Amino acid sequence: MQNRTLPNQRWHIAPANPDAAAQIAQDAQVSPLLAQILLNRGLATPAEVQTFLDPELQVLPSPLEEFPDLPISLELLEDAIGAQTKIAICGDYDADGMTSTALLLRALRFLGANVDYAIPSRMTDGYGLNQRLVEEFHKEGVGLILTVDNGIAAVEAIARARELGLVVIVTDHHDVPTVVPPAHAILNPKLIPETSPYRGLAGVGVAYVLAIALAQQLGKSTGLASSLLELFTLGTIADLAPLTGVNRRWVKRGLKLLGRSRLPGVQALIQVAGQGSTKNMKPEAVGFSLGPRINAIGRISDPQIVIDLLTTDDMGVALERAMQCEQVNQQRQTLCQQIEKEAVALYEQSQIDLHRDRVLTLVKSGWHHGVIGIVASRLVERYGVPVFIGTYEDSTEEKIRGSARSIPEFNVFEALQFSKDLLEKSGGHRAAGGFTLQAANLEAWRSCLSTFACQSLQPEHLKPVVTIDAEAHFDQIDLSLYEQLDQLHPCGMENPEPVFWTPNVRVVEQKAIGKDQLHLKLTLAEGVEKINRSLKAIAWRWGRYCPVPDRIDIAYRLRLNEWQDQQTVELELVGIRLPTQSLPPKSVGSDRPSADFYHKQRKYSCGLYEMLSYQELRIKNSDGKVLVLQPEHTKGLLGKNRDEAEEFDASQPHFYSLIQAALKALDMPNWYKAANWFNHLDQH
Repeated sequence: MQNRTLPNQRWHIAPANPDAAAQIAQDAQVSPLLAQILLNRGLATPAEVQTFLDPELQVLPSPLEEFPDLPISLELLEDAIGAQTKIAICGDYDADGMTSTALLLRALRFLGANVDYAIPSRMTDGYGLNQRLVEEFHKEGVGLILTVDNGIAAVEAIARARELGLVVIVTDHHDVPTVVPPAHAILNPKLIPETSPYRGLAGVGVAYVLAIALAQQLGKSTGLASSLLELFTLGTIADLAPLTGVNRRWVKRGLKLLGRSRLPGVQALIQVAGQGSTKNMKPEAVGFSLGPRINAIGRISDPQIVIDLLTTDDMGVALERAMQCEQVNQQRQTLCQQIEKEAVALYEQSQIDLHRDRVLTLVKSGWHHGVIGIVASRLVERYGVPVFIGTYEDSTEEKIRGSARSIPEFNVFEALQFSKDLLEKSGGHRAAGGFTLQAANLEAWRSCLSTFACQSLQPEHLKPVVTIDAEAHFDQIDLSLYEQLDQLHPCGMENPEPVFWTPNVRVVEQKAIGKDQLHLKLTLAEGVEKINRSLKAIAWRWGRYCPVPDRIDIAYRLRLNEWQDQQTVELELVGIRLPTQSLPPKSVGSDRPSADFYHKQRKYSCGLYEMLSYQELRIKNSDGKVLVLQPEHTKGLLGKNRDEAEEFDASQPHFYSLIQAALKALDMPNWYKAANWFNHLDQH
């Protein structure tokens, strides 16, 4: 008996607009598929399309006009540099925070400042500027504190700094709480209009704006801008900032610099990651290769390694630090795999009902604080609900610290605000956050989160969503299309890589590959009577679904495979479902393709439907719900449509008797015996 379990997903396919797409294709001289994608991005006029494809055409307002506190920030920093006042940068331990810290260190040192930095300990301090650091800065003679990628929630710490006579400039991008800190200046894109092209800046983007504006004001930007743009690009992609507005423009520039970087640290990181040198690096190379090696340090090691890597001009030091990043990243991968297995087991052994609670909250001792956020993301992918995952701070198990990751319909920041009376500390944004609470409050907090989730989410939201741009066919997928799609880059948040779907593809070959057979590799073909064209495909972390059915609908991104000077386009699967397109219903061994019947005093209709390579039984009730079951399957689908349907077990007595009644109504005893699929059920 084959394993026919498939990913629990809902597909959102953008409505096709062939007339508008044809007009854009003609005006912009692009393929209709690319034109449809541009429409999906909200681009309808030739001017909008042209500016998107070439962001250098965009007319940008001055950041001095967009950020109200930027002029005072420049004045305070210029005065501090002139007086050689000691400046302390307070950074953060994620990739955004560490690249921000390195960027401002490079800039301020280049501009002649007396500057040093500190990053709070993930293990002992948690996130952001705190009173302990403020007291230490004061003892060390610091006159100005400059936060990067944090500070917007540090009300008490900044109030203490003001009491001690320190100047504080906050640069941050996280959501703004009800009470803002009493800093001398605050630079945060969440405080400027949503229509501003600077609105989507990450922490490193705010640091970049500040550094470039200061260098220009001092007349010293020559020789500095390129290195800062590289660090901006690294941090922006690693932090999953939206690649729209100025982010799209600057990241597109920065990617051209990264592949031929002059920074020893970036060169070394590319070398140990095996990326080689390229004139135009892609965001996925940063997001999936360079970024994780930086992030791993902040998660389970000392952030100073990354700061040294990104600020040194010594290639020997850079290579040493890059090798440390590589080793720590391997440790991080092992930890993530171990904790994910434990988290899955903890949930599956619990009494948690995700349809009732609509949020998953897991806490266990012994998990590493630094990687539980990654595990939370994987659990969101697996279960399709918001995930809050925590571990105890020490052996007393009195305090819990954790991370949250979300689905599109759930706002983590608002959930943490809703439950703030039960928390000691929290922060974050819509998609992710962090929290600390007393263990004694755990059950009350679980209940509070569930209350918020039930107000925010409907049952249909509790499946991972696959957002699809357009239907494509294998004869359209070639190097020419791949090269055209390259015009969409840089892709990332709010400008995702295009996702296509193809119905009713045939699975020619499949096997689980990699360590622990974690991934699924397939050869797929399109066509019924003959194979029109076959393509290779990979489905990361889906080895558990092997083997998949012989016929499936697929959703996928395009990937370029380069081997021995040959380039081929392959598919990266992001969605699999049973085929939704079928031939008209017809009888199988009978003149009656369908029938009405009563079962337990309730009326049903049923029929046998001929799909492209198999048959399926469908039973519909008066409420419009349909039960679907295929031959030799003990699992089927139940719901009003296939995308939203839930899996059911046909061996359960209620379903078993209903299926028998339907087959009796269809007068299909021969089909019932020939299929031999109830023989297994009869043994229950």
